[in-house]
Amino acid sequence: MTEVATTPLSGKELLQKVKELSDVPRRERARRCGYYTESKNGKVRVNLTDFYDAVLSAKGVPLDPERTKDGRGREATFRVSVHKNGQIVIGSSYTKKMGLQSGDEFEIKLGYKHIHLKQVGEGDDFDMDDED
Repeated sequence: MTEVATTPLSGKELLQKVKELSDVPRRERARRCGYYTESKNGKVRVNLTDFYDAVLSAKGVPLDPERTKDGRGREATFRVSVHKNGQIVIGSSYTKKMGLQSGDEFEIKLGYKHIHLKQVGEGDDFDMDDED
């Protein structure tokens, strides 16, 4: 009979087991490495997400679950595109990061392939080049 881990494997032990089970389908491989739950009626559910996360972690790929997000599952990318109507929209995650309030005004200065926004009454340029 096949050997199934009772607790999820991790680290070098997980990588070794994955290597041994290279000819086994991925769900069965995850189950044998301990990444499953069993319901009250005996049905087994394999947790591939936790399995893949553990494999990536064991291989040294940094996983950062504490990344700041905007609450909708998306992250600020600091890239925008021009809409069909010619407008460029700067999202709330950017304006919050800059501490902007509703009604703040800006002077727009055009450069060669860049735009500078200068807050009226302030000395700070808000420019993508000024990012950390």
